[in-house]
Amino acid sequence: MLELVIETILLIFLIGTGITALKVKDLLAAIVLFEAFSFFAMLLYLIVGAPDVAFTEAVIGVFSTVFFIAALNKLKRGCKQ
Repeated sequence: MLELVIETILLIFLIGTGITALKVKDLLAAIVLFEAFSFFAMLLYLIVGAPDVAFTEAVIGVFSTVFFIAALNKLKRGCKQ
C-alpha cells in the first residue's frame, strides 16, 4: 500500500516537473527542471524494481544536464558587449 502511494506521488511530481519545464521561460530553470524530472523517473524505476533502468536514467540525466549547461554557457545570454 505504501509503495502505491509513493508511486502516485512520484508520478504527480513527474507530470508537474515535465509541464513546468515546458512552460518556463528561463533556459537554466528548464535545465534544472529537466534534471528533477530525470531524478524522479530514476526513483520511480527503483521503486518498481528496475535498478538497471534507474542507473541508466541517472547516468544519462547527469551527462545530458552537463551537456545542456555547457551549451547554455556557449550562448552567453544576458551579456552586453
